[in-house]
Amino acid sequence: MARIATYADFWRFYLREHAKARTRRLHYTGTALTFVFAGLALASGGWWVMVPVAGYGFAWYAHFRVERNRPATFTHPLWSLLSDYRMFFLWLSGRLGTHLDAAGVDSRG
Repeated sequence: MARIATYADFWRFYLREHAKARTRRLHYTGTALTFVFAGLALASGGWWVMVPVAGYGFAWYAHFRVERNRPATFTHPLWSLLSDYRMFFLWLSGRLGTHLDAAGVDSRG
């Protein structure tokens, strides 16, 4: 991977690394579960360990088994975390398609 100097460049790279719809769905599941486990942790004082396990577990499975690439977390951890949540909320609001299209990713596939 070439050096990525700006977040805008990283965002395009990130979306290309999530080209398969199944990869994105697994990310959405893991990201949604981070909110569930964070809520449980706040309510009960436990469950904190499950927040990163849920988020990274689903995401890394998607990369290694579905997308067959290396998670961006390994090289750009903060931008990757920000992008996970950005992708999730853009998807929830129905606005992810334009970002995928701009990055050259088929929003259907």
